[in-house]
Amino acid sequence: MKILHTEASCGWGGQEIRILEEARGMLARGHEVTLACSPEARIFSESVRYGVPAIALPIGRKNLRGLFALRRHIAQSRPDVINTHSSTDTWLTALARLLVSESPPLVRTRHISAPVPDNASSRWLYGKASAHVATTGERLRETLIRDLGLAPDRVTSVPTGIDTVRFQPGDRLAARQALGLATDSRWIGIVATLRSWKGHLYLIDALARLGRDDVRLLIVGDGPYREVISARIREVGLSNRVTLAGEQRNPELWLRALDLFCLPSYANEGVPQALMQAMLTGLPVISTPVGSIIEIIKDGLTGLIVPPQDAPALAECIARLLADRALAERLGVAARTEAVARFGFDRMISRMETLFQNAIAQQTSAR
Repeated sequence: MKILHTEASCGWGGQEIRILEEARGMLARGHEVTLACSPEARIFSESVRYGVPAIALPIGRKNLRGLFALRRHIAQSRPDVINTHSSTDTWLTALARLLVSESPPLVRTRHISAPVPDNASSRWLYGKASAHVATTGERLRETLIRDLGLAPDRVTSVPTGIDTVRFQPGDRLAARQALGLATDSRWIGIVATLRSWKGHLYLIDALARLGRDDVRLLIVGDGPYREVISARIREVGLSNRVTLAGEQRNPELWLRALDLFCLPSYANEGVPQALMQAMLTGLPVISTPVGSIIEIIKDGLTGLIVPPQDAPALAECIARLLADRALAERLGVAARTEAVARFGFDRMISRMETLFQNAIAQQTSAR
């Protein structure tokens, strides 16, 4: 297949990483894959590192310049299928297809749980302009079917696949020594872009409530909320117990250094990649019932669930796992077993490959 991915976002996080990983996986299977994105977007520069061919188009905003640039590219390159990922590029692609004869089918991937407006334009975009919709979790799928009246057979949940070999349990002490982390402390960690809804502030407040000098917090990631997070760390007097590691190319090593993993998100989640990575590393995990998180964390079985934006409840769960090593070990083993069975990388590629093939076949048949 000749696959065109489009991405209007200039940000960097799980969504953009999934696009590049998925594209790389399709390339490895012999498909021809190209990414169209804004020249100033982080994903454009990162595409080189992932080995994904990319073309710079002015699609960061909904305007005529982007629309006609995309129309020209589609008309010239003639992809078999277009996979869109954000609102802006989906709208531009949907409209550009109307201006191209025998245009390819549009597959919309919905990565996050932010609400979709329930109006005629959204129903047209998802129900008519899109040949199929992929979501990163079943709850997201069910929400689109319920709110927009989409036919269930036109929406498929395809969670992000993770490399089960790269992310696996390892030597905790060796990881800490390699990273220069205190070997005699208990380490709580979060790997996430520094955005408000990831819940870093609640995790910092939970650490403050614990009142234990032997417990430290490792924050891996960077983003627009860094200064706010740094200010809260200083405000609660935890500068000597919180490590802001910044963005890291080897999150697997940082995860192996942890005793437990927390992701206290309160909005905009599908199935978070970092959460699956932590589970594959065999860590006990604590998170919230946001987006599709509860599809992979069964409370008390593969992790613990706390209410969003509830620092006291989060602190209580952290204290429970730090005190009960047997429980932490059991949850970590169960988490890896669950993640290996459901979220392998090849499984994601196979499902998206089939989804694209079906969309192409259906459009060919309709013609």
